[in-house]
Amino acid sequence: MRKLIPFLLVITLFIGLIGCSSKTNKTPTETNDTSDISSKTENKSVNDNSIESNSSTNSNTDKKDTLVVVFSATGTTKNVAKKIAEIENADFYEIEPKKEYTTADLNWNDRNSRSTKEQNDPKSRPEIGSEKISVKEYKKIYIGFPIWWGEEPRIVDTFVENYDFSDITMIPFCTSSSSSIGRSGQNLAENAKSGTWLDGKRFSGSVSETELENWINSLK
Repeated sequence: MRKLIPFLLVITLFIGLIGCSSKTNKTPTETNDTSDISSKTENKSVNDNSIESNSSTNSNTDKKDTLVVVFSATGTTKNVAKKIAEIENADFYEIEPKKEYTTADLNWNDRNSRSTKEQNDPKSRPEIGSEKISVKEYKKIYIGFPIWWGEEPRIVDTFVENYDFSDITMIPFCTSSSSSIGRSGQNLAENAKSGTWLDGKRFSGSVSETELENWINSLK
């Protein structure tokens, strides 16, 4: 019996050592978890770069060939121009005067108001304050304005005289409560001396998108 006891102690000690060894081998699983997180982070970084690359490519290929230009002293014509730009998925440019028009400037009952004097002088060319743009990449340009004293505002003449519209189809449109577009489109064509000018169209400030779409489709 005394000989058996030391033998049992040796076996018990041996079993205990094996158990400790197996527990020690399980700890590296934390390292594996960390490795998985690192791998996911790297993959996310690669995916993000791919998205940025695709966005950059799309911006280069999504080049627009239509531009909507507008002069609008009160905002009425601008609202119509924005509708046209949305329908045509076009770029948008606003002719802004260097010296803004005040309510007094637009008083057509005052013979001494700024707009009256400008319209009475065919050679008047109000200065534009908005930055110049490049038009050479466009195939079609809509140009909108209100009717002042039966014609286009002189600042629109300033605009067309400062650009080369060669190989571009020019489409004038205007807003007014009752006056027609008259000779405005012809005036602009003569002053521009470039571009293929289509007949203009007059709209009310409340024109619907459906009416604008019908007009645009009639041009094609």
